Amino acid sequence: MLSPQDQLTELVRTLETQQHVFATDPLLITEKLQGEDGKPIQKLHRRASRIDSNGALAQVLGKIDGRIKGIMIVMSVVWCVSGFLGLFTLLQANVVNFFYVLVCLLGFHTIMLLGWVAMTLVNQGKQSSNWFASFVSPSYLIRGKDDVTKAAINLYERQLQHSGMRWYLGRFSHQLWLATLTGMLLAIVFLLIVRQYSFSWESTLLSDQALIILTQVLGWLPSMVGFGVPDSMAIAQSRLVTDAMPLSVARQWAGLLVGSLLMYGIVPRAIAWAFCALMFRRKKMRLDIKLPYYQKILNFWQRHVVDADDFNEAPAPIAPKATVSVGKKLVALLEYPSDQEKWWQLGLDNSHHDFEQSSEIEDFGIVDDRDDMARLKTYLDSHPVQVLLGIHSNALPDRGTLRKLDQIAAHAKDGLIVQLLGDNSASTRLTDTRTDDEPLDKQTVRYQQWQTALSARKIGLVDSSAQ
Repeated sequence: MLSPQDQLTELVRTLETQQHVFATDPLLITEKLQGEDGKPIQKLHRRASRIDSNGALAQVLGKIDGRIKGIMIVMSVVWCVSGFLGLFTLLQANVVNFFYVLVCLLGFHTIMLLGWVAMTLVNQGKQSSNWFASFVSPSYLIRGKDDVTKAAINLYERQLQHSGMRWYLGRFSHQLWLATLTGMLLAIVFLLIVRQYSFSWESTLLSDQALIILTQVLGWLPSMVGFGVPDSMAIAQSRLVTDAMPLSVARQWAGLLVGSLLMYGIVPRAIAWAFCALMFRRKKMRLDIKLPYYQKILNFWQRHVVDADDFNEAPAPIAPKATVSVGKKLVALLEYPSDQEKWWQLGLDNSHHDFEQSSEIEDFGIVDDRDDMARLKTYLDSHPVQVLLGIHSNALPDRGTLRKLDQIAAHAKDGLIVQLLGDNSASTRLTDTRTDDEPLDKQTVRYQQWQTALSARKIGLVDSSAQ
């Protein structure tokens, strides 16, 4: 899995390529981060966090991650309980066949562990079948048809298909086995505390000497960590026991049973779990900053102004000067109200026209939501007028706003011109005596962004700077 910060960064990339509208404009965040210090990956993380200023993207990712981890915890608890109940059922008799119980405890577990080791050695560098990806698909864990949910689900599914996930799945598999063995251990300890058992062994083919050797070999590793092992006499006396045996001998067999479960079951499985965890950390999925999307951002941050002798900076795009017709006008405000009642008078007066007659100017009001846009387009389709659109300095030239601008321009039969409202001195600060290393203020940057947007669309800009 990617780290939470990498996940958020990758989700922002996916959504931005799908033209998603974020809580904060990515263009402004990218520009602000250009002058900040930090490693590229750190700045990309910072950029994603600021774009997700309301935390909506991180919340969806956290919900999916929490539910996947919740399923893993629930499954571990169920496996632990099943191990406890299975062994509790097995040890109901007072006289226990030691080797039969030991095979029930560790037989299938040992076969599965050896099989995993063999498959790991054979499949080195290969990706194993990802059953976990289909069993715990994020599409089953969270429902939603919005762009953010769909992109987050797709992101998790891509992570589950990564080659390093074989170690993640191996770790989870070992975790379930450890839960089962832990449940068995708890059951053994509990039953040995509340009940008194006698241990015996039976064999048709093996002699007493063979069982003595087998038991001593089996008890070598548990004895290294302090568990008791039956001696030769105790092993011989335990054959075909049907009644209570001396307590000291029973404790030796009990110690060997607990020690065998620990040393041949839990410890090897814990080592395998730790190995998978280490390999997953080494093979963990990383954010690929070599993608064109990230390279474009990083290249923008790395731009520096070189000496003026050998570099001429390209002039910033400038919107064409508006040509005001003599016909009827429709004036409207885009999204924000104006502080002046007749805000359009300054721009029209500067264009050397007299539009004091109310019959030549119709005030449409503010164009904000879909209903306003529908009403405006209906009006423009049936009235040949030139539209004067007032845009406040607080308005961002983001995708949504520019989409409205394009729609108005497409329906205005006599053309569309724009008047930027607010701080009129912003236009002069682009050409004054500012030094090359002096940063532009926010108002001036916003003014230049609108100049660029209007220039690309060949929409005229009304000069309202003159007083």
